Amino acid sequence: MTDLKTNYMGIALKNPIVVGASNMVNDIENIKKLEKAGAAAIVYKSLFEEQIHLESIEMQSEMEQYNERHAEMVTLFPHVEHAGPKEHLLNLRKAKESVSIPVIASLNAIFKETWVEYAKQIEETGVDGLELNFYSVPREFDQVSAEIEKQQIEAFKSVKNAVGIPVSVKLSPFYANPLNFIKALDEAGADAFILFNRLFQPDIDIDAEKHSTNFGLSSPVDNQLPLRFAGLLYNNIEASIVSNSGIFTGNDVAKMILAGANAVQVVSTVYKNKIEQVSVMLDELTNWMEKKYYRSIDEFRGKLSNKSINDPFVYKRAQYVDILLKSTDITKKYPLR
Repeated sequence: MTDLKTNYMGIALKNPIVVGASNMVNDIENIKKLEKAGAAAIVYKSLFEEQIHLESIEMQSEMEQYNERHAEMVTLFPHVEHAGPKEHLLNLRKAKESVSIPVIASLNAIFKETWVEYAKQIEETGVDGLELNFYSVPREFDQVSAEIEKQQIEAFKSVKNAVGIPVSVKLSPFYANPLNFIKALDEAGADAFILFNRLFQPDIDIDAEKHSTNFGLSSPVDNQLPLRFAGLLYNNIEASIVSNSGIFTGNDVAKMILAGANAVQVVSTVYKNKIEQVSVMLDELTNWMEKKYYRSIDEFRGKLSNKSINDPFVYKRAQYVDILLKSTDITKKYPLR
């Protein structure tokens, strides 16, 4: 019988498919359906400190707009403070209590103190683990990369020392050397790395001549970057490796595990193909394993990682040169005339 069990940030999972953080898990019914479809774990929607600050400012502005309209009226409303993360934490607790599979919280904070404060409050909800989102949008020309990485490592260490649940890190690929940064976080005690975070990018509507936004869903081609890093990281770090972005099918899951991943996170394929896609992916993975006579995930995990193959160029940029030398292959597949 095929065994799909794997380990994710020290948590035993029944299979390698984890549903990543998104708006879909705001609905408890969706969470229950995802569990029924076979999801091994759920990452609850992120708690954004920046959003809390923005909401607090907006509420204060609305309550003060009629202040001091005349001498006898200082304020129209009683003093009320914004609830901060309380609503999010309440919903997170409800999500955890609604299913039997592991529920992992996701956190986006700004200051080291609030990383720790929110992490402690999140742990009290009873979740099984915590995912820290680390990224830095370039805004200042004089801020060096080493300073950014140092701040993030310090924030991670502070959280790790403050809570007793497993702590993973979800990274963007935009570091000068992601491998070096991942190694530093691994040595600091990270339990897993989710590779990679999809960041919203600006777009422009040329007809309206204004900026526009999109949902930022991934496409299958996006899984090549996390595959590369799963292959490079396998057997080089202690933490679990979790591939994220562009994973749409069970065959994509098999690819990531062959490269070295312990598990995958999926979001876009669920939005595009509905919740039942999780069941489809599990069936596809099982069928592939049976065809290859693999009885467990461990039997083929890392089989095609950088450390397990003889070709030194597969995971190196020099492979691009080899592709150029075989340029006739692509013209055969995609003839221009």
